[in-house]
Amino acid sequence: MKFRRSERLVDMTNYLLEHPGQLVSLTFFAERYSSAKSSISEDLTIIKETFEQRGIGSLNTVPGAAGGVKYIVNVNRGEAKGFIDELCRVIASPERLLPGGYLYMTDILGDPQTVNTVGRIIAAAYAKKRVDVIMTMATKGIPLAYSVAHYLNVPVVIARRDNKVTEGSTVSINYVSGSLKRIQTMVLSKRSLAEGSNVLIVDDFMKAGGTVNGMVSLLEEFKATLAGIAVLVESEKADERLVDDYTSLIKLSGVNEKDKSINVAQGNYFAAE
Repeated sequence: MKFRRSERLVDMTNYLLEHPGQLVSLTFFAERYSSAKSSISEDLTIIKETFEQRGIGSLNTVPGAAGGVKYIVNVNRGEAKGFIDELCRVIASPERLLPGGYLYMTDILGDPQTVNTVGRIIAAAYAKKRVDVIMTMATKGIPLAYSVAHYLNVPVVIARRDNKVTEGSTVSINYVSGSLKRIQTMVLSKRSLAEGSNVLIVDDFMKAGGTVNGMVSLLEEFKATLAGIAVLVESEKADERLVDDYTSLIKLSGVNEKDKSINVAQGNYFAAE
């Protein structure tokens, strides 16, 4: 079946967006659309220019017989800042305040569009680094982890606090909860993480960083490498933070239960600009 250029552009764009980080040969597209490679190259040039102009991402070209193109996710900085500012406004609502100074976040983490956008923003920060696996802690960080993993096209592994019979043999460690100052247990299936993997840790909230630090320690048991740490919300006033190098989208700077006020601002995501 012969495709018109407009049809090729739509289908090719959709394919690239659904397969981020995957090297796709020109031969694959040429056979898919029964078109000459020269025509495919022209189409890819149009897509590349549009992606870059709109901040959608970039198309990296790999020359040679085994080469092709690879879509690398990105975000429009202005749109990302606007999204984070709006999310700060939503989180700052007094109705979110729970006893003990905790915040209600379940609705945010359960909204597909919000989680999808957060995942894209985080993925863009690590898209040009080697990331083999996304790691998170059960349970609230799981939606974010899968969203980031989608845009980086890598699998997800989930650390838990108890053994599951369906996980098989596990590796377990004890770690100190940074906020509760209690010894807790963290387990991960032996089959879930290959030795030498580059792992990006993703979580929804970080206070003192005890849980994240526990996951870092767990990586050492697998002889894996830490590729980075990314969180949706960090608590600015956490005493004795156990993690220094991380990326955050939102910073919680203070909660006043008496006044029912929640102070939030942009995290350090744009600090490198």
